[in-house]
Amino acid sequence: MIEASGIPTVIVNLMPAYQVSVGAPRVAAVAHPFGRPFGDVGDVATQLAVLRGALRVLETASAPGEVVHLPFQWPQDPKDTKWGPDQPSPIVAMMLKK
Repeated sequence: MIEASGIPTVIVNLMPAYQVSVGAPRVAAVAHPFGRPFGDVGDVATQLAVLRGALRVLETASAPGEVVHLPFQWPQDPKDTKWGPDQPSPIVAMMLKK
C-alpha cells in the first residue's frame, strides 16, 4: 500500500532471500545477528552507517526486488557470535524445512 501510494521503501534485513520471496521492493542486506540489524546496543556510529547505507539503497535501487549487500561486518569472529535465538523463530524453522 505504501509503495502503491508512491512512497518508496527499503527493508534492512538479515535474511534477504526471504524478503525477496515475499515481494520486498528493495532490500539492504546486512550480515548482523538477529535482533541487531543496525548494530550493537550503543554503537551509534554503526547504527548511523547502516541507516545511511539503507537510504543509499533507496536512492540507487533500479528494479523491484533489488538486494544490495551492505559492507558491514559484525565485530566478533563469526564462530564467537550468537547469530540467533536458541530456538528458531517460526519463519526460520519453516525455511529450514525446505
